[in-house]
Amino acid sequence: MTTNTFLNPVTTQTWSNGRHLVRCVKAIQETWDVRTFCFMADQPMVFFFKPGQFVTLELEIDGQPIMRSYTISSSPSVPYSFSITIKRVPGGKVSNWLHDNLKEGDVLPVHGPVGLFNAIDFPADKVLFLSGGVGITPVMSMARWFFDTNGNVDMVFVHSARAPKDIIYHRELRHMASRIENFKLHLICEKYEIGETWSGYRGYLNQRMLELIAPDFMEREIFCCGPTPYMHAIKRLLEANGFDMQRYHEEAFGPTPPEIRAEVTEHAAEAAEAAEVPAADLNLVNFSGTGKSIRVAPGETVHAAAAKLGLHIPKACGMGICGTCKVMKTAGEVSMEHNGGITDEDVAEGYILSCCSVPRGDVTIDY
Repeated sequence: MTTNTFLNPVTTQTWSNGRHLVRCVKAIQETWDVRTFCFMADQPMVFFFKPGQFVTLELEIDGQPIMRSYTISSSPSVPYSFSITIKRVPGGKVSNWLHDNLKEGDVLPVHGPVGLFNAIDFPADKVLFLSGGVGITPVMSMARWFFDTNGNVDMVFVHSARAPKDIIYHRELRHMASRIENFKLHLICEKYEIGETWSGYRGYLNQRMLELIAPDFMEREIFCCGPTPYMHAIKRLLEANGFDMQRYHEEAFGPTPPEIRAEVTEHAAEAAEAAEVPAADLNLVNFSGTGKSIRVAPGETVHAAAAKLGLHIPKACGMGICGTCKVMKTAGEVSMEHNGGITDEDVAEGYILSCCSVPRGDVTIDY
């Protein structure tokens, strides 16, 4: 009897940018208001991604479809599952719903992975991870990747939290720092409450603190993620020191900001009041999957063309970040100004992001 008699062939798929059904297999309470959700596929699937990238969840809340993007907090070194870590936000419709409703065994669609903010595309021997609050998730994915793969990378990990009870992954971070010499951990708390003890850095990360933590910060590749004011402060500090900002990378995404929505609305109103565009200047957008087509004015996106025909292409960010609105272009050319929501491989195959793709003539979309 040969050894092969005891082996059953297993077909393992590899994750690629697109829509996939996954099952929640575990929910972990990280802090009092932060929870990690772990996902797997029902059939064996290798979830490889670049540490720092994100996925977009496709949800239905109160009968309404909602898309929301979250960074993958786990590392591709644990390939048969992936995790996202979500903070409960006061008044946050999606974060609160996920905390209150998503449970083990639930199945939901996810789109991705995508994102330009990652540790693979910007290799370096020395890195500085800077994070604030739940912005720790993408840099934690990067740190876990280097830790698990024994990467020869000198890491300085600096995380800012409101108070000791708010430090996400606190035990794991200390464990990592205790195991390898090339991972230096520095935690900063804005304050501490009655009953808490804290002997680490207090206040906000500033010039003096950064010089103590990483005297060679000017020589490091920097990855930063956190609240917008935090990242603005970091950028101002680095620019004031003459840091090469080509070596500074930051991540920020979420729902379309109100000011951008207002700008879009304003432009739409202006377009409605403008004189009609000559027929010769209109671009034909043909949706071959449904047999519908429409002529649109120069500057209008493929997504806008679909909406006019009553075709619903899923969309989350509206800024070319999340990758949710990806469709296949089979003919014609478009101008696409995205923000990392699509890979070079997808573009080479003919995919576009409909929210930020403007026809440069007649185009055909497989939708």
